Amino acid sequence: MKSFPVSCVRQEAGGCPWMWDNLTCWQPADVGKVVTVSCPELFEVMSLEDEELGKVSRNCTEDGWSDIFPHYADACLFDDNGTKTELYFVSVKALYTVGYSTSLVSLTTAMVILCRFRKLHCTRNFIHMNLFVSFILRAISVFIKDGVLYAEEESSHCFTHTVQCKGVMVFFHYCVMSNYFWLFIEGLYLFTLLVETFFPERRYFYWYTLIGWGMPTACVTVWAVLRLHFDDIGCWDMNDSAAIWWVIKGPVVASIMINMVLFIGIIIILVQKLQSPDVGGNESSMYLRLARSTLLLIPLFGIHYTVFAFSPENVSKRERLVFELGLGSFQGFVVAVLYCFLNGEVQSEIKRKWRSWTVNRYFAVDLKHRHPSLASSGVNGGTQLSILSKSSSQIRMSSLQAESPAT
Repeated sequence: MKSFPVSCVRQEAGGCPWMWDNLTCWQPADVGKVVTVSCPELFEVMSLEDEELGKVSRNCTEDGWSDIFPHYADACLFDDNGTKTELYFVSVKALYTVGYSTSLVSLTTAMVILCRFRKLHCTRNFIHMNLFVSFILRAISVFIKDGVLYAEEESSHCFTHTVQCKGVMVFFHYCVMSNYFWLFIEGLYLFTLLVETFFPERRYFYWYTLIGWGMPTACVTVWAVLRLHFDDIGCWDMNDSAAIWWVIKGPVVASIMINMVLFIGIIIILVQKLQSPDVGGNESSMYLRLARSTLLLIPLFGIHYTVFAFSPENVSKRERLVFELGLGSFQGFVVAVLYCFLNGEVQSEIKRKWRSWTVNRYFAVDLKHRHPSLASSGVNGGTQLSILSKSSSQIRMSSLQAESPAT
């Protein structure tokens, strides 16, 4: 459902007053005047073909507004099967709702894991965590936007466009834009890692943070100011002014294109390094491990965006919905799987913590039953485990020294 102009407001005028018919806002008119308007923008998305929509009219008579002519179904719908069209949009909404919900749960779990284990705290994982946060914010912003724009379908859309509604759209665009920039930073980080042998990761991380969160802030702020002064229409969910919209779309398209260039450069560098006779087995495995996750990420979340990067907003609307909402909603889930759940370092740390917890729990229970005096004296299983580990290592070393002369 689309938003409607704030210009449709209550006005006292002779003849027919303003009227909202659940699709179009009709401005006040004098008796005898014929008011003609374009079909609501809602039908631009619902139309199967990229055809120009028609117009609908009403007469202002002494008895009030006449019936609409021609009917919306005749002037605005090119799809004869209205049920099929409605089912399509319901399916898309259900798809991206499931996708964003799945991503939100998986990303939150991944964030808890990376924050919980101190051994996983490094520049690489800090970048991953910022990417996770951007995906989480993107999913939350989509749910908030849907709740604000589409919750009250019977509200007076003609004149109700609050600052809260516009603020939600600003937040939504900021989250989406930040997500694109952190995807770009992932590719930039890997490229820098492969090109420069030694570089100060911590100092670079400050610049990454500035780009990932600062650039979207600047762009969205400029966009909001321009909308407020030159295109303050509706809830800012429609982008009729192409020049203003490119304040946001331009940097996003640029990040996608640069990511593609980085992707090609990374492939060339990796092929050269892996084919080099000077690269040893350990170094080769390191390059493969570093490249496996990010090289999968860049084409997976960059190539399909280039399909519609330069196309007009009103071209291939149905395909764009499937790509940007349907497939895009599962991005966060795939990122969490690649960068956390399938990460060997993360898996090793989880296994180590699990073994430590299991052994500590076993010794704590065993000592409590076998040595009540130790349990009551405050000596825990972890202390006993360390004592036993040191003792066993000393015994093992002494036994090896005793056997060494014999061998």
